[in-house]
Amino acid sequence: MLAATATALLAAGTATSAAAPSPAASGATPSTAADQAPVERLIVGYKSAATEATSDSAASKDAEAKGRKAGERLGFERRLGTGAALVDLGGELGTKDSEDVMAAFRADPDVAYVVPDRRMYAAAVSPDDSQYYRQWDLFEASAGMNVPGAWDKATGSGVNVAVIDTGYVNHSDLAANVIAGYDFISDPWMANDGGGRDSNAADPGDWLYSGDCGTDSSGNPVPYNDTNNSWHGTHVAGTIAASTNNSKGIAGIAYDATIQPVRVLGKCGGTTADIMDGITWASGGYVPGVPANPNPADVINMSLGGSGACDSGTQSAINAAVNRGSTIVVAAGNSNMNAANFNPANCSGVITVAASDREGNRASYSNYGTIVDITAPGGETGASSANGIWSTLNTGTRSVGSETYSAYQGTSMAAPHIAGLAALMKQATPSMTPGQIEAAIKSNARPLPGYCSGGCGAGLADATATLGTPSGNTFTNSANYTISDNATVESPLTVTGITGYAPTDLKIAVDIKHTYRGDLKIESVAPNGLAMVLKNTSSGDSADNVITTYTVDASNVPASGTWKLRVTDLYTGDTGYIDSWSLIF
Repeated sequence: MLAATATALLAAGTATSAAAPSPAASGATPSTAADQAPVERLIVGYKSAATEATSDSAASKDAEAKGRKAGERLGFERRLGTGAALVDLGGELGTKDSEDVMAAFRADPDVAYVVPDRRMYAAAVSPDDSQYYRQWDLFEASAGMNVPGAWDKATGSGVNVAVIDTGYVNHSDLAANVIAGYDFISDPWMANDGGGRDSNAADPGDWLYSGDCGTDSSGNPVPYNDTNNSWHGTHVAGTIAASTNNSKGIAGIAYDATIQPVRVLGKCGGTTADIMDGITWASGGYVPGVPANPNPADVINMSLGGSGACDSGTQSAINAAVNRGSTIVVAAGNSNMNAANFNPANCSGVITVAASDREGNRASYSNYGTIVDITAPGGETGASSANGIWSTLNTGTRSVGSETYSAYQGTSMAAPHIAGLAALMKQATPSMTPGQIEAAIKSNARPLPGYCSGGCGAGLADATATLGTPSGNTFTNSANYTISDNATVESPLTVTGITGYAPTDLKIAVDIKHTYRGDLKIESVAPNGLAMVLKNTSSGDSADNVITTYTVDASNVPASGTWKLRVTDLYTGDTGYIDSWSLIF
């Protein structure tokens, strides 16, 4: 067994409660009710040559005349922006009476169309999944990720999310969205399925006896006690893409996306080599001896990690995957330590996710630091399983049992929230690059409502705000640029395809990691050389990092061309780097 291993990032103290009784299903959908509702107003479009098309008095007289003909009292209410007339029916009319009135308008050769002024509803109503009420992490106003409002924009349809984890145990609330994956565990004992690598990504379980993984530096057995199957990959997958509006279980964040299980974790974790191959294959790269992946991942979730620096092998696999177009989301780790000391959280090109609790604090177990990009709900089950992340699971402790649901906590649970959000974004704007997806998530985050020490990235992810931001004209440079003491550095960004001048409300999203931001002067330099100051130095500002979005009036400079983010460090003693920055037109 290779010494370098990674484990699933599931924090200690998780609950294993059984599924609760299901509440009663909801009633008729609003759209059905709207089709049968009484009509109070009509929208009447007149042909352009008709006097009623421009004269309110003529339209009013025509409405009165049509009403007398149909035996109803009609009145002109107002002119709409399209030029159509809004006609009040004098009260609610049933289907037959309103049809009689519309027939009178349709018989008039000056009328181009007449339609009822119906009530409309949000397309994404509350899911009817029986245990959705447990998913505070999606909908609670205080510390949820504000997911329901994003479902009007996207549901993940057509997007493939690879879950690089323990594999998948069958679950009826997830099965419809799972496609064929691969088992990359090369050690038969770790695989626990009777063999090494194969095309079956099914999770047979990862239970352990005390000492199965050797001993720690103090000679204590690892694990210290016997452990049961975690079914970790299935729990992660449920958060991303559990089937929704199927009257059972939970709602996935990107519930129309597909899940591709890529098995790299088994008994005692997984090896760096297997994980590298898993990343490569999932993103559409070639792995010797393994058939090509017919469904390369748009998004990759890795709720796993170990201590140490990001090794060059893992970084090379990540770089290649990102270049193929895969957005990679990783867990920050569960040691309540600086995430800079944990791999792959400290690798470049990934979205590193910390965990928050139900009150919006950084979860007590969550890693933190300047390399954290974003925070998402990870739960904290110490007081109650109701405060954990509820998702798909299995009852089996030493073998496969029956399907169930359970509450877990961990940055493992936080990361799939961001993977699901990335899948929604990819459907909404398929042309978005991994760097643009990361930038949009960070620039639309909101401050954590609770307490965070050590660094929680841009804040708590907000799905509705992120999907509400037009992303077709977002340009991002995610390469790192070192900020040295008493020096100036520029990060270039080329904008193409936008004619004319930049807008009056150009948004500039910056992510600068620096241990004393008061040292920094930040400027945006337009293609014509005009420099706009975004931030000046401030000797009293000793906080870390500049992760924010500035709005500037750039209407006097051309939009297309090479822009630059110029950062000047004017004092000694603290350094950092430009992590990424974006222009949002």
